[in-house]
Amino acid sequence: MISVIASVRVKADRLLQFIEIFKANVPKVREEKGCVEYFPAIDTDSGLPVQKLDKNVVTIIEKWESVEALRGHLKTPHMLAYREKVKDIVEELSIKVLKEA
Repeated sequence: MISVIASVRVKADRLLQFIEIFKANVPKVREEKGCVEYFPAIDTDSGLPVQKLDKNVVTIIEKWESVEALRGHLKTPHMLAYREKVKDIVEELSIKVLKEA
């Protein structure tokens, strides 16, 4: 199993629009073979001094049975359509693909 942490920086004042588009796609992703977990998250203030808050970042938390399942996910028609819908909202995307140490 792998975990994926995707960090999506969206344009100012476009966060709610991005989340709406993203959440509309979540049920399709969760039906994919190999998807264990998939959801968007936003910063919440914990008051911890080491926390860095960013109101323009959505963090996507994912778990997949394998890297192959993740690669298949990225090629699905609903993901291609999603990327087209958010292309003018997203400023930056980075991902970490992780396995248990």
